[in-house]
Amino acid sequence: MPDFSLPEPVQIALVLMLVAAVFVGFVRERIPSDVVALLAMSALLIFGLLSVGDVLGVFSNAAPITIGAMFVLSAALERTGVIGAIGNSIVRLSRRWSPMAAIAALMLVVIVLSAFMNNTPIVVILIPVAIRLSQSVGVSPSKLLIPLSFASIFGGMTTLIGTSTNLLVDGIVQTSGMASFGIFEITGAGLCLALAGTLYMTIVGRWFLPDRDTLATLLPTSASRRFVAQVLVPVDSPLVGKTIKETGFTTDKGFTVIDVMRENRSRRGELTSLSLEAGDRLVLRSPVSEMLSLREAGNVAIGSGAGSTHAIEPVQATETRVMEGVVGPQSRLVGRPIIGAGLVRLYGVYAIAIHRRGENIGIGGKNIRFDIGDTVLVEGPPGGLRQMFDDGMLSNLTETTEQPIRRDKAPIALGAVFFVMVLAALGIMPIAGLALIAAAGVIALGCIDHQEAYKSIQWDILFLIFGMLALGQALETTGAAAFLVDGISGPIGHLPPIVTLAVVYLITSALTELVSNNATAILMTPIAIGLAASLGVDARPFVVAVMFAASASFATPIGYQTNTLVYTAGGYRFTDFTKVGLPLNLLFFAVSLVVIPIFWPLVSAS
Repeated sequence: MPDFSLPEPVQIALVLMLVAAVFVGFVRERIPSDVVALLAMSALLIFGLLSVGDVLGVFSNAAPITIGAMFVLSAALERTGVIGAIGNSIVRLSRRWSPMAAIAALMLVVIVLSAFMNNTPIVVILIPVAIRLSQSVGVSPSKLLIPLSFASIFGGMTTLIGTSTNLLVDGIVQTSGMASFGIFEITGAGLCLALAGTLYMTIVGRWFLPDRDTLATLLPTSASRRFVAQVLVPVDSPLVGKTIKETGFTTDKGFTVIDVMRENRSRRGELTSLSLEAGDRLVLRSPVSEMLSLREAGNVAIGSGAGSTHAIEPVQATETRVMEGVVGPQSRLVGRPIIGAGLVRLYGVYAIAIHRRGENIGIGGKNIRFDIGDTVLVEGPPGGLRQMFDDGMLSNLTETTEQPIRRDKAPIALGAVFFVMVLAALGIMPIAGLALIAAAGVIALGCIDHQEAYKSIQWDILFLIFGMLALGQALETTGAAAFLVDGISGPIGHLPPIVTLAVVYLITSALTELVSNNATAILMTPIAIGLAASLGVDARPFVVAVMFAASASFATPIGYQTNTLVYTAGGYRFTDFTKVGLPLNLLFFAVSLVVIPIFWPLVSAS
């Protein structure tokens, strides 16, 4: 075949432009990050920067496979009730604790859990536990939810399997020809960072935590009973052809029309302009419990013409509850329109308020869609709410739901994680193989069924990783990585290696606050290895610096998914993370520069 490859300088320029475009796409968030990464992969093929074989080879990388298997193991621990039981134990023991003790206890437990399983489900499960804990010790939930997220990040930095970032960096290390990391190789340094972070949060950082109201403040008191009724508009009703405003069902008369059902479809988005038709069902909210007994339209004092008999026919009335939930990463609501998501049809539940990234989002627009981390106030019958939470549409923040779990299988799930840890530490088999065996085992032995296992895998993260691995490979093969290494090492090459280590950490830390931590790790790891080679020193401490800096995302709520989850649940503002997280970033930078050379000396490469 003829060679249509572009000149090397053109290839380097194209790859660097593509990297810049990817970062812009991540920051702007117009397109999901995994789609941006896959588009980048497609561009590499279109411009001939990678061959089809090169791209297909990315999908054989052991790191994403290991990450997928660890998602399944984490789901097994969740499904068997291990995490929830530990969280509930904290609440039971907290009755006489001070706020500082509550923060410390919560963080220590989360650090241990996050060292061995994916931290996202830990945070999703423990958000309602942290809210209950805050009520027990008499503080706002915003005093505990940021520590919850940060502790999950601390724990992930203490073992190789603690976070997908560590596994991903290890996969790139192996591809480059270096020896793989042991499962506990980073534990010593990681524990130093976790200890420093916990002391900071309990002694200093807690004073920077805000006292914020959440959507829970909008919850009605138990004395404020609410009822929802459905009334039918008969064929001969005088309401036919009238707008909602003209019916007389107004708030000053104790009624609120929250929906109109027509041909089993919600017309909630058209309430201001909709003209009623025969057969429509109006969904009314009122504190009046006798709504179902009203057989005459005149009894509810609606508008003109209401004196006619049977202007409406009551169908049913139900006492409702208002509860608060958060949209988790695995929720089927993610990306679906708020109006038309199926909550009404499936559960009889309405979303009545949504909080996203520090502000309330209107629920009337047809183009408004649910997003990960949205905090939602929902109203509906108790049975419908319970079923909705059990189905995982939302994670309950109002109270800890007792989802049907397989407690008798908990020892199996714990044993599977223990199996991976011990055999990996002994070097019996690479972690990828052990994780696959353990994941298959928990499915076969009933800890989690196969459908739950597939749902537990965060496919968007895996495809983000695949796309970014392709981009990282293009950086290597085109010489763009070497170009960047030369650009960085030129000004600082004559300085001690510790300075280069500091530069690697700071660049990685800055990037991970703006874009995905995994994407940053993929791009920075080969650059770190190249910088070490240019200095003639061991690359391992530089790789560890990338591991730690890519995970240590504290200054923004968008750099790490657990921060995004607590962002709205705690009623935080963007600047709240900066106030408490930026000093923590600087602390981790300082501690890392001390402990990394101790565990991995900056010596000449052999």
